[in-house]
Amino acid sequence: MRCDFNVPLDERGNVLDSNPPTTPQYIISDDFRIKQTIPTIEYLIKKGAKVILMSHLGRSAQNQKSKIKNQKYSLKPVAKRLEKLLEWKIKFLDDCIGEKVKKETEKMKPGKVVVLENLRIHKEEEENDENFAKELSKLGDIYINDAFGASHRAHASMVGIPKYLPSGAGFLLEKEINVLTNLMKNPKKPLVVIIGGKKVEMKAKLINKFSEIADVLLVGGLIKKEIEGKRIKLKYPQKIVEPIDEIEGKDIGPKTINLFQEKIKKAKTIFWNGPLGMIEREEFSKGTRKIARAIIKSGAFSVIGGGETVEFLNKIGLTSKFNHVSTGGGAMLAFLSGEKLPGIEALK
Repeated sequence: MRCDFNVPLDERGNVLDSNPPTTPQYIISDDFRIKQTIPTIEYLIKKGAKVILMSHLGRSAQNQKSKIKNQKYSLKPVAKRLEKLLEWKIKFLDDCIGEKVKKETEKMKPGKVVVLENLRIHKEEEENDENFAKELSKLGDIYINDAFGASHRAHASMVGIPKYLPSGAGFLLEKEINVLTNLMKNPKKPLVVIIGGKKVEMKAKLINKFSEIADVLLVGGLIKKEIEGKRIKLKYPQKIVEPIDEIEGKDIGPKTINLFQEKIKKAKTIFWNGPLGMIEREEFSKGTRKIARAIIKSGAFSVIGGGETVEFLNKIGLTSKFNHVSTGGGAMLAFLSGEKLPGIEALK
């Protein structure tokens, strides 16, 4: 089963080690993505499957086996967290291919779960190497993709393995496809779309796509500046509502909060991607916090996505108040922009 365990890790010094330099330890700061895979894993355990879980961690761990030793790119902390969440014994293997891995998976008993080491310690994963995909496929009889957040990558574990094994979608992947397809094809109106954060080049296609179906698009200050500075042409500029005041250029101001709240009140469906201020600093997180609460209060069907936004909502304990919180960042943006995702296409 291909999961998306690409979770944020915080480095901590080992408090037991009094001799500097301290040994770094990596603590999972947000386990949202791990929790979302649990229904599929539990289903497979109940059906008596031998469950082999694989994932990447970090942007690229190519040839970084030395860093695996100090856990910087290791999935070991993920295996430990999963064991607690599942309340089920998990075995962690320190590689994802090779004789040792093959032997360990062969002697598994029904209902047992194994987590393989980070796929990206082998450069062949990102290169979509045929032999690497073949080696991974030898470990199992059936392939399940439950990694929506990685489905926009044409990597060996996403598109290579389905060539060699009967393949299917996990519950999380299925839910993401259904909710996001419905959002684009059949949303209850009015549809209000909120786009924050930055990287407008990435989001311009999404803004244009949504402007065809949305009634209003609310954009954050950085997006507004990038649109103007880079002279990006939008299809329906009349649907865009921009901030009218700001705080030190790092958060939306009180007038903008009121303006956005008025638009949100009227919505029946809301899609939100990207924070509206510098949320890592408490004094500039007010706008994002108030908009989050306005969305919940509106009673509209709400879909939220994007790593920073989701992490922030988790921290302030509001994630469960939204109807659907997507595990995909780039994958979600690509899917909503109308692109075909290689990981999903491979299952067809």
